[in-house]
Amino acid sequence: MAVVTWRPDPESLSLLVLVGERGSLTAAACELGITQPAASKRISLLERRLGVRLLVRTRQGSALTESGDLVAGWARRVLDELDTLVDGAAALRRRSAAQLAVAASLTVAEHLLPTWLGELRAGAATLRVGLEVTNSTRVCAMVRGGSADVGFIESPGVLAGLRGRPVAQDRLVLVVAPGHPWARRRRTVEAAELARTPLISREEGSGTRDTAERALAEIGERLVAPLLELGSSAAVRSTVLAGGGPALLSELVVGADVAVGALVEVPVARLDLGRTLRVVWRAGQRPSGAAGALVELAVAAGQARSSSARGVGASVTIAGSEDPLRNGN
Repeated sequence: MAVVTWRPDPESLSLLVLVGERGSLTAAACELGITQPAASKRISLLERRLGVRLLVRTRQGSALTESGDLVAGWARRVLDELDTLVDGAAALRRRSAAQLAVAASLTVAEHLLPTWLGELRAGAATLRVGLEVTNSTRVCAMVRGGSADVGFIESPGVLAGLRGRPVAQDRLVLVVAPGHPWARRRRTVEAAELARTPLISREEGSGTRDTAERALAEIGERLVAPLLELGSSAAVRSTVLAGGGPALLSELVVGADVAVGALVEVPVARLDLGRTLRVVWRAGQRPSGAAGALVELAVAAGQARSSSARGVGASVTIAGSEDPLRNGN
């Protein structure tokens, strides 16, 4: 077997992938926090070492060559595996120091989970909890891999190898800043118009984006590329508040802003943006101990919230039965 004396570094691979996604070496360099000359040197070194032309410069920016597109695809796989390695090692560290390992999507972690964990620890003051906050896709991967005892997700659909229960109902709302033209329109936004409008958006793999894409796909529409892609709902909310553009966000995230007029909710015609937030665990391994107690607390809180909402005329419902999440991705 030949001895490999050189391997590309992750930063150069990330740069190549970003150039393909952004269509600009300058934009990719900015996103990574390096200068354009430094980025150009990285790509040139990568081309020399691999012996392959990766980029072609045009007046519109930088584009991947056919070979560059293939290499970028392989680079994404390498980076995904590196993320898995880093996440797994971090989870092992947390697990060694924690009696309960929990993974949660951002919306649940920010708006619901603190109360549930507080109630859990009230009855077990010495309990050590390790919490990983990430998007729904990663949460599911951590639970499947055993690095999290339970996970909380926003994504709709069925998920292979997992079982779960609903803990809350949520919906996405289309919001804009008061100065946006949509804030003053009297008619609703049609689903087709929404689909062709670049939005401030969460990243791929997030439950928020997955919900929006699935809802539009059900009526034969598809979202165009985002105006801006950000890694947290808080960042999306701040950008919308600053007048950056429209966004679809959880009602949990922007409800207070809409109530005080800091953001304006824009009705969307003929589009179901409701979703069920769920707690999940590995199939065949029903949660017990602290994990089981957290599951029951979350489900009970969801049922109480549902009863309260019905009492004031809302249409929120929570099913308490176990949900088999088989067959699917």
